[in-house]
Amino acid sequence: MALRVVVVGIPGVGKTTVVQGVVSGLPGAKLVNFGTLMFEAARSLKWVKNRDEIRKMPVEKQKRLQRLAASKIAKMKGKAVIVDTHLFIRTDEGFWPGLPFEVVRAMQPTHLVLVEASPEEIATRRSADKSRYRDSVAPESLIEELALARSFLAVSSTLTGAPMNIVKNEQGKQGQVARALVKMLGKAKS
Repeated sequence: MALRVVVVGIPGVGKTTVVQGVVSGLPGAKLVNFGTLMFEAARSLKWVKNRDEIRKMPVEKQKRLQRLAASKIAKMKGKAVIVDTHLFIRTDEGFWPGLPFEVVRAMQPTHLVLVEASPEEIATRRSADKSRYRDSVAPESLIEELALARSFLAVSSTLTGAPMNIVKNEQGKQGQVARALVKMLGKAKS
């Protein structure tokens, strides 16, 4: 059975670093960034110039981009497809699900993994990331985002029947987290 692992986390938890470690530890694994697929579709439609503009778009356009990305992922073949994405996006209209029903069902995940970090680590990582146009958020509001992520994870697991796993990504321990996930996914393949 092919693995289709959806790895999620709020911006700044170090999710992408962990995902890259998982992909390098799983022979034949393919990494897919959901937001990149959405950006490529939005750019081809001439809706945006940079990826961070997507969350400022009307939700209906964002939904269309999500469906396009999910459809593309659903068609991917391989031993393991690792999807790097978010459970929700902070928009001008409020928190909006990154994996609404039709999207998460279309991807057919075999596993859901939530990467977490402390609010202080997240705030530090966000402010240090000069490659993105992130909104600054106080560590106190990050506690709310972390709790919201767990709620969205539970709903996604319920909708798909995929098991969920929550991992803590402490500063400097991304390699350990990735190796633990590789070990867990290796057991799932056997």
